[in-house]
Amino acid sequence: MLSLTPTLRKANPDDAPIIWDILSGAIQLRKEQGSAQWQDGYPNLQTVENDIAQDQGYVYDSGDELIGYVAIILNTEPAYDEIEGQWHSDGDFYVVHRLAVARETAGTGVATSILKEVEHLALKNKIFSIRADTNYDNAAMLKIFNNLDYVYCGEVYFRGSARKAFEKLLR
Repeated sequence: MLSLTPTLRKANPDDAPIIWDILSGAIQLRKEQGSAQWQDGYPNLQTVENDIAQDQGYVYDSGDELIGYVAIILNTEPAYDEIEGQWHSDGDFYVVHRLAVARETAGTGVATSILKEVEHLALKNKIFSIRADTNYDNAAMLKIFNNLDYVYCGEVYFRGSARKAFEKLLR
């Protein structure tokens, strides 16, 4: 049997229900882990549909099924303009938001693989910085950022809550 390598591709409108299932599972997992992250109605299906309409939604496609989702946004995140701290670069950057993996793949390295694919996409497009944030209580994402050499830059605020902001410079 041929083993397919998952690929990161732009999401299309037909993917939205599956993406929402992936995000819903991640929202539930965060709740079960006692996190406040994503427990306020965000993200939602409209968020996913907007990502896709703006060509910012990407799926991680195993060939048989979608196993992950991420929004990749070029140079734009208003909350990042007000960082309490400092970014490490001034050039173009990708913002990574709404990274989620299918519930059955949680803890298997899929999120790490997605971030590595985002790095490849960035380099292909001559983008040398990736910025991201997460809740203080999202131990899994904090570990992934650490393992992939993202550097803590300070705090940003979303919907009234502080979040840890990170940047990775690519060479």
